[in-house]
Amino acid sequence: MKTDSVWNFFFPELTKKFFIRFGIVLVTAFIFFKFICLPLFINGRSMEPTYGARGLNFCWMPVFWFSTPKRQQIVIVRYAGYDEMLLKRLVAFEGEAVEFRNGVLYIDGKALDEPYVKYPCDWNMPVRIVEKNKVYVVGDNRSMLIDEHKFGQVDKSRIAGVPLW
Repeated sequence: MKTDSVWNFFFPELTKKFFIRFGIVLVTAFIFFKFICLPLFINGRSMEPTYGARGLNFCWMPVFWFSTPKRQQIVIVRYAGYDEMLLKRLVAFEGEAVEFRNGVLYIDGKALDEPYVKYPCDWNMPVRIVEKNKVYVVGDNRSMLIDEHKFGQVDKSRIAGVPLW
């Protein structure tokens, strides 16, 4: 008799009830992985050593439904013109002045304490004021020049969520 229950588990009877349950599972999974916990493939070195160059993570989207992002929080950003979503660290909000001097990040003239930045750099960037409804994001690997210059200010609406782990 036990073998019948195992057989029925792996090879269920294809009834109307089975297809309704299977449909409910598919719709629930689609909603969950599309609007709540989006799979994300990390590709690139801009967040090293905090995150490796490659790997799988999930974008936890409900985190900002009832709260706002905080400074130095790692966020996942959808970039206009790009198919992928990227991990970045949020460092400044609208109206704040962002500047890099000798590789040190200054917000409104004050150096930001960033213990997570492990790779030294020595480049400079003149003061930029973050525009209205935008935030300023950078990667932790500041030795990559392309990171900061290409992806600085982004619309607040482009912040998708935070990495799950």
